[in-house]
Formats: sequence, structure tokens, C-alpha cells
Amino acid sequence: MGADRIRSLTLSHVVLPLANPVSDAKVLTGRQKPLTETVLLFCEVRTEQGREGMGFSYSKRAGGPAQFTHLSEVAQVAIGQDPSDIAKIYESLMWAGASVGRSGVATQAVAALDVALWDLKARRADLPLAKLLGAHRDSCRVYNTSGGFLQASVDEIKEKATASLEAGIGGIKIKVGQPDWAEDLRRVAALRDHLGDAPLMVDANQQWDRARARRMCRALEEFDLIWIEEPLDAWDAVGHADLSRTFDTPIATGEMLTSVPEHMALIDAGYRGIVQPDAPRIGGITPFLRFATLASHAGLALAPHYAMEIHLHLAAAYPTEPWVEHFEWLDPLFEERIEIHDGQMWVPDRPGLGFTLSERMRSLTKETATFTA
Repeated sequence: MGADRIRSLTLSHVVLPLANPVSDAKVLTGRQKPLTETVLLFCEVRTEQGREGMGFSYSKRAGGPAQFTHLSEVAQVAIGQDPSDIAKIYESLMWAGASVGRSGVATQAVAALDVALWDLKARRADLPLAKLLGAHRDSCRVYNTSGGFLQASVDEIKEKATASLEAGIGGIKIKVGQPDWAEDLRRVAALRDHLGDAPLMVDANQQWDRARARRMCRALEEFDLIWIEEPLDAWDAVGHADLSRTFDTPIATGEMLTSVPEHMALIDAGYRGIVQPDAPRIGGITPFLRFATLASHAGLALAPHYAMEIHLHLAAAYPTEPWVEHFEWLDPLFEERIEIHDGQMWVPDRPGLGFTLSERMRSLTKETATFTA
């Protein structure tokens, strides 16, 4: 069988409403409105030999239509290329959209196609993506975030945390960073008391300046947290690096960054914390793997952000023990579910990412675009 070629691409703009609006610190500080939906860009790839792959990217609050439009503008350059040449295709897509840069919407749009090509490659090999990449483990530590938002009362968060732990999830993350920093500390203290020694993380969603971050990191030391996430503006690499070298509690950041150079700024600044790259935001699996190699070389721990359907495989292939974030929000879009027990999320034994799109995903699709040879 000779070299295969990409025959067609189908893009889908999907709007997934949340059951209940959620608020993090950006809402309480007036910077954003409550989150009511997730907008996704799906890409389905088909080849001349009948092979298929599926990938997705996403946005929150803004950017979904822009992602769909941008990939629609550049997708045609992938038609006719060998789907095995993923890095080559990625570069051709970036050059096709070079006038808008190599970060932000440009990379997030291309990510959907890049992920689909990796899914296709693993399916063709009849391997889970983690095994194709070279897995270090069959499962990863898992923590839940969806129950810890700031619109929920302490009692509600306690109830959801208990349910998560009973469902086999290993750790709990709650949101902090509200204007009343003393209330943040009260909520953390209440959850630490409720959870005992179970792993607990907090996420400030970029809402502290450097002075407040230092004070809060110092005050939070007593709670034996797994990490303090995004205490500063996401692009303050120097500030995050300073905090990571100052406090015993690890600092985590990186989810908002949209290119390998933006992530590399952390390493160049001497960062010693936990990196949280997001494959759909950084541009797909291809750039994620590039940065993961550099992060591993720098001795950094890994905890990818959101999109567990993709990140479970990437985390399983990271040399040191990672964490994977559990969000059930995207469950309606897929037929399959991920196995979780004993504090671990288990890599599916199905080929590729291990997911097929559901009828619910089709019903939530607002527009599609198809490109063929």
C-alpha cells in the first residue's frame, strides 16, 4: 500500500451550553461574565485509503467563530498531503495564515486539524495515541475542577468534592482570587478540613498582582496544597518564576499561553513550578510535544489544562508523574467515557484518542465546512 493522501476535511462549529453558569475570580473582579457555554471546533479528516481521524479545539466566552473562520481559510492547503507528515502539514498551515501570527486564534484553529491527524495516525497503527507516542504509564493521577467554582457555596463545594472522591477521582481543585482575600482563605481552610489529607489545589485565575500573590502564597503554605495556580497574569513569566523559587508550595501556570515561545519564556525566566500547557491552545499535539520535551529537560512537572480526552494520552507519555484535569463538560459530545478509579484516569485501549462523535454533538453544530481534493 503506497503513501496515503488527505482526501477531505470537515469542520464543525459546535456550541455546548453548560447546565449551570459558573464563575471564577475573573467574574468576581468584573473582568468577565459568567461562563455559560463552551464553543468547539471539530475537524474530521478522511484519506484516499479510507482512514479517518477526529480532533477538536475550543474557546470560552469569545473566539469560537474566529477559530472556525480561520481554519476554513487555511484548511485547503492540507488537502492532498500525506497525513503522516504531520509536522510538515502543521508548518504549511501556519504559513498559510502567517499574516495573523503564530499564536492566539491562529494556533487554536490549526490545533483541531493537528489533533485529528495524530488521532488518524494512531488509529492507522491500531494503537491508543499514548502507546503510539511511547507511554510511560497506563493511567494518570486525576483531579476535579468543575465542582470548585466561586458561585458555589462552601457547603456545595464540599458536597461535590465528596462525590468526586467517591467516584474515584484523586484530587480536588477550587477557585480563589476573589476581591475578599480573607474569604479565599476561609474557603480553603474549610475544604482542607473537610478533605483531610486528600490532594487539594487552588486556582487564582490571574487575579493577584505580585505583592498580593506573595502574601497569599505565604498564607496558603499551611494548607499543604499540591499547587497554587495562576497567581499572576499568565504572561508574567518572571513573576511566576520568582514565586516558584520562593515558596514550598509549587506554582502552576501555562494554560492561557498559545505558542511554544510563550511557554519557553517561563523556562528562560528560571521557572521551577508545574507547567500546564493546553494542546488546543498551544496549537495542537505537535507543538505540545515540542514544549513537553523542553519542559522535561528542565525538570518541570506537568499538569495539562482541560480537554482530558486529549491530554490523558499526552500526560501518559510524559516522563515524570503528571496530573490530568477532570471536567465532565464535554461528555455529551462523545459516545465513550474515560475509566476513572483509585484516584487515576486510565488510558483507553481503543485506537487513537479513543472517542467517536455523538449525535448530540451533531445536533449542537451551528455550521460546517467541507474541503475536498
